Amino acid sequence: MKMLALAFAAFALTAAQAPVTAPAALPINPPAAIAADPANKLTLNLSNGGTVVIQLRPDAAPNHVQRVQQLVSQGFYDGITFHRVIAGFMAQGGDPTGTGQGGSKLPDLTAEFNTLPHLRGTVGAARTADNPNSGNSQFYIMYVPNNSMNGEYTVFGRVIAGMDVVDSIAKGEPPAEPTKIVHASLGAAPTP
Repeated sequence: MKMLALAFAAFALTAAQAPVTAPAALPINPPAAIAADPANKLTLNLSNGGTVVIQLRPDAAPNHVQRVQQLVSQGFYDGITFHRVIAGFMAQGGDPTGTGQGGSKLPDLTAEFNTLPHLRGTVGAARTADNPNSGNSQFYIMYVPNNSMNGEYTVFGRVIAGMDVVDSIAKGEPPAEPTKIVHASLGAAPTP
């Protein structure tokens, strides 16, 4: 009888707990206030002659966006290559060593998984395969949608201009002549 009472008590406690809910779905397009803030526009001038503008999403991954903004303001990304570029998959950069093994001197970030999908132009935090909390300075830009990455990698932005420039980043692991980020800045790219 005592065992039955304990089992019932355990069931009652379990039933009384609030149900676990999934995170709220984020809209593909950012809220107007985020889109209007120049600090949430990352502009990359590349050595292939093009410019890429990325809409950052602090509503989806605030710590990752803050890290990118901090590194950009320090000039960290200037001169860094896209060291892993796989046609039909993604272009990865942000490693000062160019090997895929490096990062900034700042501590790694805890993953901020969200509901933003991996579409063409999605920008996310690169990390080691076995540690979701190993994102630091490296990032990737998707060439094609990849649903298998949804909820497994931190998405923090999306290319809003210059995807054709991303398409022309030199391919390879590493590329023979890697495309470099000549200059990274926050704010919209100047008009020609």
